[in-house]
Amino acid sequence: MKELLQRALALFYPTRCAFCHNLMPWNVPVCDHCLDTIPRTEGMEQSQTFSHVSKCVSPLYYEGTVRDSLLRYKFQSLTGYAKIYGEFLAKCIDENGISCDSITWVPLSRRRKHSRGYDQAQLLAQELSRRTGIPCVRLLRKVRNNPPQSGTGGRAARKANAAGVYRAVAPEKIAGKRILLVDDIVTTGATLSECASMLRGAGAADVCAVTLARGR
Repeated sequence: MKELLQRALALFYPTRCAFCHNLMPWNVPVCDHCLDTIPRTEGMEQSQTFSHVSKCVSPLYYEGTVRDSLLRYKFQSLTGYAKIYGEFLAKCIDENGISCDSITWVPLSRRRKHSRGYDQAQLLAQELSRRTGIPCVRLLRKVRNNPPQSGTGGRAARKANAAGVYRAVAPEKIAGKRILLVDDIVTTGATLSECASMLRGAGAADVCAVTLARGR
């Protein structure tokens, strides 16, 4: 019965590839062409280091259909993409040998989350937790609604824009723990560095990060 209902809904809300957005057969989230052609990172390109972040890994580059997909995810309420992205994230941390005690995320401000209706990084963290069995815990709070990093200038400007924006919460769940920090995109690493600094200041033993996509 559930499958019949899903098929009926697909007549009115057809499945589209999460990347190229072309129409797809029912219940097929990514087309074969995109699986073959989306801009993937490989080898050493998967991993970066930033201040306070031991290792940041990303399976994809933020360009082309990946960029288009993430923009739909963030601004068109296509929250179902989190399940698709979660598979890429889980495979990436496994390939890079990342282990941790808990998963957390780079949070939106209360105002922006209310406006959007969801926190895209939180959904990714929860999906990664579901796939790995590692607990997902809220460990950061955004205390200031700063301008989006995407509209800010270069590395120095983004670092200044992120400074003082986040605070650690639940310090008893941070002290001595290896924490995996999740976000959707990393470019200069300013936001991840600021969040990791707060976690380390609260006693985290180590902070690694994973994002779906990275800049070149």
